[in-house]
Amino acid sequence: MASTSKLESKKINGTVVLVKKKALELVPSEVVQQQTYEILGDKVILQLISSVNGDSENKGKLGNPTHLRDESKVGDESKFSVTFDLDEEFGAPGAFIIKNFNPSEFFLKKLTLEVEVDDPSHRGMHFVCNSWVYPAEKYKSDRIFFVNQAWLPSETPVKLRWYREEELLNLRGNGIGKLEEWDRVYDYAYYNDLGNPEKGSTYVRPILGGSIKYPYPRRGRTSRPPTKTDPNSESRLPLLMSFGIYVPRDEKFAPLKMTDFIRIAHKVIVQLLVPELESLGNINLNEFNSFEDILKIYGGGINLPEDVLQRSSTEMIKEFIQSSGQEFLEYPMPQVIKEDKSAWRTDEEFAREMLAGINPVCICGLKEFPPTSKLDPKVYGDQTSNITREHIQNQLDGLTIEEAIKANQLFILNHHDTLMPYMRQINMTSTKIYASRTLLFLQKDGTLKLLGIELSLPHPDGDQHGFISKVFTPQEYGTEASIWQLAKAYVAVNDSGVHQLISHWLHTHATIEPIVIATNRQLSVLHPIYKLLHPHFRDTMHINALARQTLLNAGGILEQTVFPTKYAMEMTSAAYKDWVFPEQALPADLIKRGVAIEDPESEKGIRLLIQDYPYAVDGLEIWSAIKSWVQEYCTIYYKTDDMIQKDTELQAWWKELQEEGHGDKKDEPWWPKMQTLKELTDSCTIIIWIASALHAAINFGQYPYGGYLPNRPSMSRRLMPEPGSPEFEELKTNPEKGYLSTITPQLQTLIGISAIEILSTHSSDEIYLGQRDTPEWTNDKEPLQALERFGKKLTEIEEKIIKMNNDKKWKNRMGPIKMSYTLLYPISEPGLTGKGIPNSVSI
Repeated sequence: MASTSKLESKKINGTVVLVKKKALELVPSEVVQQQTYEILGDKVILQLISSVNGDSENKGKLGNPTHLRDESKVGDESKFSVTFDLDEEFGAPGAFIIKNFNPSEFFLKKLTLEVEVDDPSHRGMHFVCNSWVYPAEKYKSDRIFFVNQAWLPSETPVKLRWYREEELLNLRGNGIGKLEEWDRVYDYAYYNDLGNPEKGSTYVRPILGGSIKYPYPRRGRTSRPPTKTDPNSESRLPLLMSFGIYVPRDEKFAPLKMTDFIRIAHKVIVQLLVPELESLGNINLNEFNSFEDILKIYGGGINLPEDVLQRSSTEMIKEFIQSSGQEFLEYPMPQVIKEDKSAWRTDEEFAREMLAGINPVCICGLKEFPPTSKLDPKVYGDQTSNITREHIQNQLDGLTIEEAIKANQLFILNHHDTLMPYMRQINMTSTKIYASRTLLFLQKDGTLKLLGIELSLPHPDGDQHGFISKVFTPQEYGTEASIWQLAKAYVAVNDSGVHQLISHWLHTHATIEPIVIATNRQLSVLHPIYKLLHPHFRDTMHINALARQTLLNAGGILEQTVFPTKYAMEMTSAAYKDWVFPEQALPADLIKRGVAIEDPESEKGIRLLIQDYPYAVDGLEIWSAIKSWVQEYCTIYYKTDDMIQKDTELQAWWKELQEEGHGDKKDEPWWPKMQTLKELTDSCTIIIWIASALHAAINFGQYPYGGYLPNRPSMSRRLMPEPGSPEFEELKTNPEKGYLSTITPQLQTLIGISAIEILSTHSSDEIYLGQRDTPEWTNDKEPLQALERFGKKLTEIEEKIIKMNNDKKWKNRMGPIKMSYTLLYPISEPGLTGKGIPNSVSI
């Protein structure tokens, strides 16, 4: 696999590429680049490390120190020449040490040595770095970078093994002490930083992780001191200092992405400005009165009075208003209403989005009628559904319920068991919700027909008495149609919260982070599995840390905009109890949900029970491509199962991932044992699937579908109006006003769509599935060829998806809103595109 170097000359020339630090000034609406910090080449010292010769401790020999010279610039990159003076016994270099004696850090991209190699397709010897290098005084040990060669621990040249092991020790840290900006330590912590007990009992939240009651994946340790009020809770940074939260330095956003991120994120500042803006008068941030009112924010924003700038006393608000202009908070038009402003209201579109919307991972096959519950009857009483045969029998195209179940034509969107345990607490807040069960029938044309919706509340006499509910069926005219529209809204609220908190946050962001940490702590950069997985971890720790600071925290954006309010993260902990790693594989998930069955004769090994299921159809194509790529890659390095069993780093990685990263699940019997090639490839395929395609499918459609809040409301403020009440009369006389008075209010709508605009936007420097950040990511020819085949396969899949989207036979790919299903297109342009699969959970 490896190409060997012919180093006969004492002098070796090379090139170092780095990017100098630029000072960024953050103002409310933009990022302004200030001075560039100069780097003097003679204050950057490099030493090569031999991979074949060394001292008695089996440490590779250090070459003579040298420094950078002859700077040239190409764009943001600075290219320096370097010459190494070596003795003839030095042999092939395998790594180098770099020391920065400048006062500022720089981003080191790579070192390339001008040497001949056996393989003419490789020009020179490459050391891919992609790391921030701070002044040497900041580090307790030397910064070391290895050649771009993949070696299993047992295959590593003897003289490099000490350096390989020492680097991993440095990345693990010692678990104590304050972590600084320049540190590279990966360590674990509980989610004990969501609450802010210093602000009072209203801001106290349970610690997630480390207990039977609140199990949770681990997050990265930040080393902030405990709060004075509660020594078990970690103190928080002020909101405007959120970007200062610790993550290992190389896990932070690159400057280009940071610029993109903040330029969009300024809209969220509305939550800081609203109290003062309202105090200035004449600004109504309370209610939308009609759907037409909402449409105005996509054309001209919210108009501020002309004298608001003069009346504002806060410099930040003045700068923000000046940069925004008179039309405050203008938003791009969401795709869901681009072609048709009212098609979102149809039953057909409501059902279609369960298969091709932003939460297509919840719909299940209905296997028994009436639907039952898995909640403990000793605690919650009988939770069997009150939907009767009379509610749905005449809507099944002549089939009986039993015949429809046997024919796999009945489906359910079930948000009953998830919500019922929290109903009493949630409905004591300003939020008012129902647990819901929604039944659907698969028609001959492949579309789903809504049959009925059951909205349930805890029994007023206590949980042990079960629940009370009302069942609503489709209606087309009069007040009954308005009530039916509201019933769908309550379901959409539930689905929106489950999507954001469980499908999105828990099942991608939260479950991947401990895998990121374990990989960096236990797998060397030289390890082939590190090289396979590392691109799929880009920016994940940073976006998660920012989420804990501003989105998930007590009083944060999610608590303000999603229905569980203060119980939001607690609810994700309850959902984590049901998380099973092998079931995150797409085929296993589809089979578990009863929307597919095993079929050995099928190309993908399973057969979909809903043929026109865009997420599943496209997802299985992507899953299959990822699996083939992973199998091909792993087979290059592991010829036998015995090699996997004897790989010390791999075994330590898998052990730590279970026992530390997902420590609350460590005793589960379903964890793969990591003893065979199949267990390795299956596990790596799942990890890559979660980080790339699964996250893309449930994230980048958020603004296209949910940017118009009536389609995906995230809160409800009152229960279904009762006949004779003022709310019922309002619904009769002004259905739009009645609808909007029930769902998310204006301020929370603006905050919510500002947040999902950020989350749905691709940065300018995004790297997509099948791509790498550098062609020199490995020196081995076979993986490079395999990756090229993977990329070509993804291109073929995109062409196949485009063809299906243009085929009118597949009705669920377009729907009444005339919006093609593009979320699993592998590649995208920057911006708000509704397509593209980034390698990682990067936003």
